[in-house]
Amino acid sequence: MFGNKTQESKVKVVGKLAFLEVDMHNHILPGIDDGSQSIEQSLVLLKGLGRMGFEKFICTPHIMDGVHPNSIRTIEAAKDKLLAGMVGLPNMPEIHAAAEHMIDDGIVNLIGSNELCVMPGGYVLIEMSYLQESKALFQTILDIQNLGYQPILAHPERYNYYHYNFNMYKQIKDAGCMLQLNLLSISRYYGVEVKSAALTMIKSGMYDFVGSDAHHERHLAALEDVVAKYPVRDLLKTCPILNPSLQDHLGSNKNVIATG
Repeated sequence: MFGNKTQESKVKVVGKLAFLEVDMHNHILPGIDDGSQSIEQSLVLLKGLGRMGFEKFICTPHIMDGVHPNSIRTIEAAKDKLLAGMVGLPNMPEIHAAAEHMIDDGIVNLIGSNELCVMPGGYVLIEMSYLQESKALFQTILDIQNLGYQPILAHPERYNYYHYNFNMYKQIKDAGCMLQLNLLSISRYYGVEVKSAALTMIKSGMYDFVGSDAHHERHLAALEDVVAKYPVRDLLKTCPILNPSLQDHLGSNKNVIATG
């Protein structure tokens, strides 16, 4: 019975996210952060997300001082490892790589040396701790802009310290920083308050990008459940979602890493 329900759920999700075209936030590269730990796990995630409609991926492993000390070099090596493991796949997805940069001392050094891992199109994905707001947020946004790049704040709905100061989201947008929604946030996966913040921001048209933020098969199963139950495309009509526009920057850079 459980198997039949699982299969039925998978049928319901086929192609539902194809309108987004590009998954621009995920942790699919193997063995490099708290995401996929092997090529085999990466292929499972790629297959599952592909079933939902994603064919192109900008992989964004963490760069986090003292925890995930990644760089352009380590990320490129992980991407090459994944590409080697993908050889011979019947429907080979398109893989690009950048990073999700924690706002910490490390990002200051990367900005100073212009070694940020930049997405095709000149976007830089940044994040903060879930425990405490970074006092350097607005300076980091400005510093990235001064390098000629466009910052995107990952999953703002997950920063609990903003839930009772909603005006901060507007201030971040007004500073020229784009906002990225985690698909799982529209459910109760991260909690009721995160869902409430996400839906409020959706209604206010505040999101610019959407990402799976997929780390492992539990995320994949939860995403399948969300896509089966929620009318994601209709829900996001209030927002100027730019994922499809990333395709304009991907074509000539197939399966390469983006750098600064």
